[in-house]
Amino acid sequence: MTFFVVQRNGRAATAEDLAPLAFAGYAHFTAMQVRDGRVRGLDLHLARLRAASLEMFGRALPDDRVRSLLRTALAAGPADVSLTATVFSPAGEPSPEPEVLVRTGPPAAEPAGPLTLAVSEYERFLPARKHVGEVAKTYLLHRAVAEGADDAVFVDRRGRFTEATIWNIAFWDGTAVVWPDAPMLPGVTMGIVRRQFDRLGVPQHVREVTEADLAELAGGVVLNSWTPGVAVRRIGSVELPEAPAFLELLHRAYEEEPLTAP
Repeated sequence: MTFFVVQRNGRAATAEDLAPLAFAGYAHFTAMQVRDGRVRGLDLHLARLRAASLEMFGRALPDDRVRSLLRTALAAGPADVSLTATVFSPAGEPSPEPEVLVRTGPPAAEPAGPLTLAVSEYERFLPARKHVGEVAKTYLLHRAVAEGADDAVFVDRRGRFTEATIWNIAFWDGTAVVWPDAPMLPGVTMGIVRRQFDRLGVPQHVREVTEADLAELAGGVVLNSWTPGVAVRRIGSVELPEAPAFLELLHRAYEEEPLTAP
């Protein structure tokens, strides 16, 4: 079996299938880590695809259809993979029904951390949707690395932290989790840990966070489908304290989420 599976609407994708998509820029997607053929937060992934399809295409595939396409791709590879499901219109214009490209690859591992983040002012278009064609995020990542940082974190025009290039960001105030209040992509891993924190009784708040607020905070992390938390040691010129208890809480909450087969 190979890690690399690419299927269009449940069938192996040919060069003819993929060539038009190489130049298409109107699509949305979700990315997940599959372990033993199962996924954490599957309901959140399905809800993400459904909401984005309704907004971008005016229609959405039934969840059962999407789950069937995920199962078909997973059956062609090993039990542990990274999986991306992309929903698109083949002509780039509204079509009778969106199509789905599912691809798998080797399972991802989180970076070791702690990370340093350069601050960039940037606001994503349709921030609540995980869509394609975001050259600015990659450009700002490259610029951050050239300046000696590991990655970039974004603030909006009001100076509020929103998210990082491929990450959500969260903070620790010493007793509670602080989620930034600003337009952003609500990550699936973020959704998983937030609902598990509610179940576990871990206090959490949503409030605006700016660079001026960083000195008052007791730690920070980034999180995405690779990991429920990687420590951040510096944002811009501000050093953040180590917060091992915060990281432990994030990983514990994530592990509490059950794995579900598509």
